[in-house]
Amino acid sequence: MKPVLGKLTRVDPRTVWKHEALDFTPWLEEHIEELGEALGMDLEVTARESAVGSFAVDLLAKDLGSNRTVIIENQLAQTDHSHLGQLITYAAGLEAQVVIWVSPDFRDEHHAALDWLNRGEASVAYFGVVLELLQVDDSRPAVNLRVVSSPSTWTREAGSSGPSGEVSEKRVAYREFFQRLIDELREKHKFTNAKAGQPQNWYSFPTGTGGFLYSVSFASGGKVRAELYIDLGDRDRNIGAFERLQADKPALVTAFGEPLEFERLDGKRACRVACYRPGSIDDSEESLEGYHQWCVDRLLRFKKVIGPRLPGLAEASAKPAALE
Repeated sequence: MKPVLGKLTRVDPRTVWKHEALDFTPWLEEHIEELGEALGMDLEVTARESAVGSFAVDLLAKDLGSNRTVIIENQLAQTDHSHLGQLITYAAGLEAQVVIWVSPDFRDEHHAALDWLNRGEASVAYFGVVLELLQVDDSRPAVNLRVVSSPSTWTREAGSSGPSGEVSEKRVAYREFFQRLIDELREKHKFTNAKAGQPQNWYSFPTGTGGFLYSVSFASGGKVRAELYIDLGDRDRNIGAFERLQADKPALVTAFGEPLEFERLDGKRACRVACYRPGSIDDSEESLEGYHQWCVDRLLRFKKVIGPRLPGLAEASAKPAALE
């Protein structure tokens, strides 16, 4: 029996999104995880139409794993010189480390320009992403975001941070540890889109609710920390969300299965709920394996126990106290 196959066709994006700024940009903001998945990043939008002089970048975001500033400029038409110039202007004005250009059709000269920029400017990563709408027979069209231009490796480092090799070696150790961590979280638990470990002592992951992050780090004092990090952009809102969680501390600790530290972080804007264990990146391979498993387990516990509460906390903290 011969297999029956459908016919794959491409659909003009402008049949779905009539207007770039009014239709496609809001859609991309709401589905930013799809762009992040294509690029191997955990992206969180921080602003739409963010001003740079007399211009405005479509989307301003953060790559949560590296804390890099990301600018995203999109088109529903073929790439043009005007948008290329705007991208460079935005990168300079916002001191961005990642630049993403989304279009259904990249001209050869613009593809070459992005490749040239990636070869010449090591501190900024430029990505070209083709927006495709694909349809099988009469099915609903599906979005496919295809990366056509990127740095040879966008985790490029400037090298050692000091005169000796010690700092560089420690940065490598951090990157290797977090690379294994995000690989397991992505492949086994669908916890993250991230693909590239960073040479730093922490890594953050989106919760699905803006203003809240899951994070693991090698903290000062020889400790490994897993946490829920609360930063809704305003100290009063952070305290409100924090205190609502703290009010349920007995139930949360019971569900979590071990003590939790509720840290108001006086003098800072953010707050955290965390758990700790002894450990350092300089410890043995056997110890690091134990820390790895501990981090995976605690992140999954945070997601299971506290994750479902986060949308309600964000909504409640946005209301004036008199309305609560």
